[in-house]
Amino acid sequence: MYRWLLYILITFICFSCQKENDPIVYEGSLGSNWGDYNPTPKEPKGFDFFPEMHNPSFNPLTEEGVVLGKSLYYDKILSTNGLSCSSCHLPQYSYSLPVMGPVGTAILPHINLGWYNKFGWTGSEDHLDYVALADLAEGNPFFNANSDSILSRFQKDVPLQQMFWKAFGVKIVELSVSERNNYISFALAQFLRTMVSDNSKFDRYLRGEESLTPSEASGLDIFMSEDKGDCFHCHGNPQNPLWTDKEFHNNALNSTFSGLDLGRYLVTGDSNDIGKFKTPTLRNIELSAPYMHDNRFATLEEVVNFYSEGLQHSPYVDPLMQKIGQGGAQISPSQKVDLINFLKSLTDTSFINNPEILN
Repeated sequence: MYRWLLYILITFICFSCQKENDPIVYEGSLGSNWGDYNPTPKEPKGFDFFPEMHNPSFNPLTEEGVVLGKSLYYDKILSTNGLSCSSCHLPQYSYSLPVMGPVGTAILPHINLGWYNKFGWTGSEDHLDYVALADLAEGNPFFNANSDSILSRFQKDVPLQQMFWKAFGVKIVELSVSERNNYISFALAQFLRTMVSDNSKFDRYLRGEESLTPSEASGLDIFMSEDKGDCFHCHGNPQNPLWTDKEFHNNALNSTFSGLDLGRYLVTGDSNDIGKFKTPTLRNIELSAPYMHDNRFATLEEVVNFYSEGLQHSPYVDPLMQKIGQGGAQISPSQKVDLINFLKSLTDTSFINNPEILN
């Protein structure tokens, strides 16, 4: 039952997207009775003391683009099998999917992606604006995408055609397959850039609106201490609202490597990247189980136990895993409880209930 998920990950790792140059955007009217192309710029959301979100000039955020992207995210019109982007990115799981199984198909949450520079567990795509192209490729098993059937459905959906006109000034049904897929991907990227989480309990603590419990405060200390949890090297500090360094690390999860466990090496071919995977965000980590690239841990307790006493030796372990010599951080049972309570303070329920991004 997990075979199709395995195909998805393999596609993301191995599929090389054929991208065209910056898109052609027509100014003014093309004789359409839908009116002039005049999109409304939308200001990307930001964080205090943090770099601005990526908002590329070839696909700037607009009100119309976001509306179109949201429609495509939830609509099944892109698939021939009744699936949509939202089929594998459910709000109650922080827009991820709780799939267990030893197939290396953990689905990363759609959260704060507008600040990322590489995507997927292995970083097989460099640009958010082109991430959806893999799903739209002929033969991709997730959507079972078929350019002819997509075009046929678009031709029957005049309101959707109008939405593309308003967002990009293009007649979507008159474009080539590659052009059409680019605009689909651009619209989805615009919507993804609005999926911003910034209101966890810890965020409110930083803003002086709420206090941490003694256990949560202790957990933060464990998280930030090299002598204790030593978590901050990869996941950042309170001044990094993404709670990830956006880099790739071999975190001592395995001692031998083959198949999908080779990680970023499958993208770069560099032996230094064997077993490396993207550092996932800790935002809403309470909601986004199972954990690791291969779903091996079902609970946060299992994850903390691994980092405490389950690290495995290999020639490829990241130097940041400074506790490998003793098998892990070796924190006490009470410290584990405190650390998990701190991690739960990063849960943002307002994000998963935000009507602006819900269907």
